[in-house]
Amino acid sequence: MPERSGGVSDWSQLPDLASRQVGGSVVAANDEFFAERENLIKDAAPVYQTHTFNNKGQVYDGWETRRRRDGSPGPDWALIRLGVAGVVSGIVVDTAFFIGNFPPHVSIEGASVPGHPSVDELLAADWHTLVPVSPVEGDSRNLFEASNDRRITHVRVNMHPDGGIARVRVHGTAVPDPQWIDDIPFDLAALRNGGRAVACSDGFFSPPNNMLQPGISRFMADGWETRRRRDDGNDWATVALAAEAVPAVLELDTTHYKGNSPARISLDGYTADGELVSLLEPTALQPDATHRFRLTGDRPVNHVRLNVLPDGGVARLRLFGRITPAGREQLESRFTATTPDH
Repeated sequence: MPERSGGVSDWSQLPDLASRQVGGSVVAANDEFFAERENLIKDAAPVYQTHTFNNKGQVYDGWETRRRRDGSPGPDWALIRLGVAGVVSGIVVDTAFFIGNFPPHVSIEGASVPGHPSVDELLAADWHTLVPVSPVEGDSRNLFEASNDRRITHVRVNMHPDGGIARVRVHGTAVPDPQWIDDIPFDLAALRNGGRAVACSDGFFSPPNNMLQPGISRFMADGWETRRRRDDGNDWATVALAAEAVPAVLELDTTHYKGNSPARISLDGYTADGELVSLLEPTALQPDATHRFRLTGDRPVNHVRLNVLPDGGVARLRLFGRITPAGREQLESRFTATTPDH
């Protein structure tokens, strides 16, 4: 499928903050006559089957509104609650299989609304432009850089004037609210808290950010899996932590990996000055099982490197520990800087 770029950089490798798998939801749309709004954030890629009709016409795997007949310019809109609040770096508007019925233009706005707002409260919120009114091509992944550095909890997708969109991906970096850090178990590596994979030796079957998703892994491709190594090395993934911390407990599971789990793993940490420190010596794993390990060391680290020996798949990784005062200040500063109205 073709790609149309509005100036894409490596932001497409950042987590999708709107994904259903991380808790995203399409809470409202002004119209969804032909196809349901919830399709916008489905994790699976769009599909199409010819000559598949219901009582409203050809079935589309996306969100599609009726044709405007009142002469108004629109837009039609959908409100998405992000599963992970954060700073949006780029947005993909995927019009896969929408050829004669895609919107000629889209725009996207973001808002930061605390708590659990109603639809009416969202419609009355202070919205900021993430993507200005921009042309869109049909049956394409249209890529747009976001132009706002605020912490966003919701996005509003606008079609000018109407039409259909298959998927919307909102890539960015999580900014957790510091009120949920103190005296509460805190996963230093979770996507929703700002953890993210920043490098890996291999992600042939599936990428390492999958390990950091919430919930139980649903199937094999929902974790991180490497190809089979044919040399004497091992695979690894480096994860940036939400903030500087002293990790204490590693939870790792190999659910669904039965003939392809790693034989062993080890865990290292990187200090602020780049020094590598050992947190867990090479330790045997079981296939299709959950594991919990006490970690050694009392030095603060900003990143960890999970080593899988020699290769294989990891379904989920959780890392619990104590955030340092410097790390707490870092999180507080970032939250305040990206939430000016807080």
